Amino acid sequence: MPVTVVVGGQFGSEGKGKVAHYLAKTMGASHAVRCGGSNSGHTVVDDNGKTWVFRHLPTAAIIPNVKLAICAGSYIDIEVLSKEIEAAGITPDRLIIDPEAVIITQECKDAERDSGLVQNIGSTGSGTGAAVANRVLRKSSVVFAKTHRTLLPFIGNVASELRASLNRKDRIILEGTQGFGLSPLHSGFFPKVTSRDTTAAAVVSEVGLSPLDVDDIALVIRAFPIRVAGDSGPLEYETSWSEITKIGNFSNPITEMTTVTKKIRRVGLFDANIVNQAILVNAPTKIFMNHIDYLNSDILLVRERAQKFLSVIKQKLSSRIDFIGTSPSNIETLSHFLGW
Repeated sequence: MPVTVVVGGQFGSEGKGKVAHYLAKTMGASHAVRCGGSNSGHTVVDDNGKTWVFRHLPTAAIIPNVKLAICAGSYIDIEVLSKEIEAAGITPDRLIIDPEAVIITQECKDAERDSGLVQNIGSTGSGTGAAVANRVLRKSSVVFAKTHRTLLPFIGNVASELRASLNRKDRIILEGTQGFGLSPLHSGFFPKVTSRDTTAAAVVSEVGLSPLDVDDIALVIRAFPIRVAGDSGPLEYETSWSEITKIGNFSNPITEMTTVTKKIRRVGLFDANIVNQAILVNAPTKIFMNHIDYLNSDILLVRERAQKFLSVIKQKLSSRIDFIGTSPSNIETLSHFLGW
């Protein structure tokens, strides 16, 4: 069945939002579905050059003819979602929110920030983890989307709508969040992980579809992986942004900040081990590599440097790279990028 799952192959911020938007657009998707909580932001640039950051809506929100869904396995910050709906001009005929999605309450945010997770593991303190824990513990304080007055115009059975779409052979994009290296089940980095599984299989489960529906898995990675600021866990071959600036011969310093907390990200050189483990567990049908433009400030020299870079990586990875991202908005096939 025509379902594409987009997942991260490192520690998040690989550019999944850009890839999910690209696939929704190029594959003519009928629906795009977002999973996870408000603890991660996905960035996309529209045709007019405007940058959008979505923490709840799928990045296909900027494609007018694509319907949007927030699944049962999601954790919603009402204030964040409401602002995104208003900013993007989303109406109930375009967005469906599953009634079983859980609301992140102020109590969830307070509990998470008081738990020490922000200091101990670099958590965003968004309340997502506390909301997940409350659901797992079956606490009576859990608030579901179907009971929240603000969301009532958008409430509907996501699994049922997607099944009807699949019966028409329409393409559906499932936009996972964060990265494989943050999975509490499979990464091996516990407790320096996130609160929910981040693999393709987990995304499908959260949405309410069958593994048999999936015919396409897109694994998104970066040329230079990052982790969030603080004591967020191991990052093999960790380096500095000043070193990345030197590698690419940039005249102005390169620095990345986290989308949600606005803290400077940690950065490392490419590590094939974490990517190979992500390939093993997710079995992707295609791989996207973003931030290849960090290799050189001159876009003409990027392709030359990238050819050498990719030839080395090719020997270390158990699967080939299919697409290259060289800017916040650009994605090319590998053959086109290298001029083959």
